[in-house]
Amino acid sequence: MRILAKDILEGKFTEEAEVSGWVHRIRELGGITFVILRDRSGVLQLVLQDTEKPNLTLESVIRARGIPALNEKAPGGTELRVTSLEIISRAAPDLPYQVNGDVAKTGLESILDNRTLSLRNPKIRSIFKVQATIIEAFAAYLRGQDFTEIKTSKLVAGGTEGGTELFEVEYFDRKVCLAQSPQYYKETMVASGLERVFEIAPAYRAEKHDTPRHLNEYVSLDVEMGFIESEKDLIELEKGVLAHVFEEVIRKNSNDVAAWNSTVPDPALVSKAPTVPYDEAMKIATSEAAKSKGGSGKIFDINPEAERFLCAWAGREHGIELIFVNQFPRRHRPFYTYPLDLGDGKASSTMSFDCLFRGLEITTGGKRQHDYNAFLEVLPRFGLKPEDMENYITLLKYGCPPHGGFAIGCERLTQKILGLANVKEASLFPRDRKRVLP
Repeated sequence: MRILAKDILEGKFTEEAEVSGWVHRIRELGGITFVILRDRSGVLQLVLQDTEKPNLTLESVIRARGIPALNEKAPGGTELRVTSLEIISRAAPDLPYQVNGDVAKTGLESILDNRTLSLRNPKIRSIFKVQATIIEAFAAYLRGQDFTEIKTSKLVAGGTEGGTELFEVEYFDRKVCLAQSPQYYKETMVASGLERVFEIAPAYRAEKHDTPRHLNEYVSLDVEMGFIESEKDLIELEKGVLAHVFEEVIRKNSNDVAAWNSTVPDPALVSKAPTVPYDEAMKIATSEAAKSKGGSGKIFDINPEAERFLCAWAGREHGIELIFVNQFPRRHRPFYTYPLDLGDGKASSTMSFDCLFRGLEITTGGKRQHDYNAFLEVLPRFGLKPEDMENYITLLKYGCPPHGGFAIGCERLTQKILGLANVKEASLFPRDRKRVLP
């Protein structure tokens, strides 16, 4: 089994050992060459006598044998005094990106333009170690709640959400679209009898945004659950999901979070996150804006500014910058969202919600319409015809339980846990209006 840098640092080997990795840094001092070797576990200082010095370049892949020795000045307090060294793959000296440089001093465009190299930077790579934990914890929690993981097609005939542009794809003799959501398929599997399903998969939005909060391809953490009473059942489920995610990131990724000078919310506080109806949230956001020097005054929608104010309010009043806004007006939600009568007899509100975390919407969800006749009645209000929704109608026509679901944007959740400035930093190979490489 291959020996890793951390094995040497943890004192598992005291006699001659062999390590392999990349040349992260080279420093010469008094006839001795110090090489920092980097592997998946961390970094280890190698010490070479001048007579043993090979023609090394940064990012070359090497194999070194040597004797571990304590040295409090070395990274981790231990070094490897090299007895032999082999260059497995020599890197060209003209690196277009400084892998061992300070990420804070490097522009995002440079980081993304040189993605194959920038991902070698330990701090940047730590983002995706955290993201891997998020995905693992999301799935583990739901499996523990008797959810079944599904995988659905990303080539669809059309969209289910309305109002969102779709990417068209040539498909033999016709055009299809990249799925903006697994919505229809999630509901189908709930109605199939599985009742509780989740999916982790890419989603595609052809919206012409160019902001720090938008991607055109992202990883969607999707959930759908049958036999619910209202969106509040889904909110409680998401609180459980987020609490478990935070627990696991704290347990597995404390060093990765610390590298970004960030903190993970206390999992115990997630249950205290408030649920605030849309109209009340608007009042809170307007009040917060009026008190803020940087605010624009009256808030007219739950927009990015309102999201920031609401999370700041939740943090101050409830100890965690996490808030669920529910009862969105019908005009703000897709046609299939279940209506909510607030006493005016008009059912102008819905059983839907958004989850806002550290100033950013990370989740949209709600209860869906499951009644066949009610569904048919609502279509004309949204300019839709039954023949346009044949598959959806079939789903409801033959028995569908009350159900609902939500989707968490994986990159947005990663971004906010680590305090990243741009969601593109939390995407391995981000796709936006300008970028399709690498």
